[in-house]
Amino acid sequence: MAKKLMPLAKKLCDTIMADFGEILSKKWQYDAGLCLKGFEAVYKECGDKKYYDYIKNSMDYFVTEDGAIKTYDPQVRNIDHINNGKNLFYLYHETGEEKYKKAIELLASQFEIQPRTPSGTFWHKQIYPNQVWLDGLFMGEPFSAQYAKEFNHPEKFDDVVMQFVNAERLTYEPRCGLYAHACDESKEIFWADKNTGRSLNVWGRSVGWFCMALLDALDFLPEAHSGRQTLIDLFNKAIGNVVKYQDEDGVWYQVLDNRRSDNYQESTCTCMFAYSLEKAIRMGYIDGGKYRPYLDKAVEGILNVFVKETDERVDITMGCAVAGLGAADNPRRDGTLDYYFSEPIRNNDFKGVGPFLILATQYE
Repeated sequence: MAKKLMPLAKKLCDTIMADFGEILSKKWQYDAGLCLKGFEAVYKECGDKKYYDYIKNSMDYFVTEDGAIKTYDPQVRNIDHINNGKNLFYLYHETGEEKYKKAIELLASQFEIQPRTPSGTFWHKQIYPNQVWLDGLFMGEPFSAQYAKEFNHPEKFDDVVMQFVNAERLTYEPRCGLYAHACDESKEIFWADKNTGRSLNVWGRSVGWFCMALLDALDFLPEAHSGRQTLIDLFNKAIGNVVKYQDEDGVWYQVLDNRRSDNYQESTCTCMFAYSLEKAIRMGYIDGGKYRPYLDKAVEGILNVFVKETDERVDITMGCAVAGLGAADNPRRDGTLDYYFSEPIRNNDFKGVGPFLILATQYE
């Protein structure tokens, strides 16, 4: 399977480039950032400069010579908008161009004005008062940890760890050992349980965000920091329960702990869990002897269930296009099973493509 994954990854990159043109997106969006991190992994593995050029062109569309980012405004206070900036660290390392450093500083400045809940946890967005989403951990905390390490702000590491500890405590679901999509710390929004503040269900991709966020933040947390073991322990707790919900085909479902007839095998969370298993085994955070069979089964499941290849292209099918929880004026996003099973499904969703590409370059 390892020999098959890299050719598929390159062909998938070529498919994405053919579908989207010279740059990946004209919107500063988090999922494009994740997809481009996949392109970075493929470029580092195969050395084909067209993949590097695609990353740079896609970022240079936004980043001006003075470090401004077109279409981005920190005052919007949307933590999703941080994630795309992870690509700027790579370009700054590769080129030394000051515009990337300035753009990184601009994104980092958002953390200083991002609202926090009473526990000190970041609001996911300005429009979601007191709401903590697992998605937001991936969007913000690995960036913050990398910024702290590479731009000499060690005082920020404690806050990175606190964000994970708080979010885990707020979203943990004892009934299944997994995590609710989000929690309203004020317990006021319509979708929140009035006793716990948690949303109703365990959305697969939100748990995938959580797992990947822990691992990616650990890339930058110093070995001597007391919070390293905390994050490793949180990951072990999470993945130990995630694997219990892997199905007979090796994949995971849109809502992890449910088997209602309209639930479905979902590719983005499956790619995220496979990415997480591979990386955690490789880094020594989990027991490889115990977890390698789950990883191998997941890779086989991705290839058998989701990947469709023709002479011209590769598609990863069955990706949930989007799912969220409503602001007060969006009652449709109520966190019910009916809601999660009603959102559109598409091929080559960036939120699955990125983890798959990185997995393909590392899996042996």
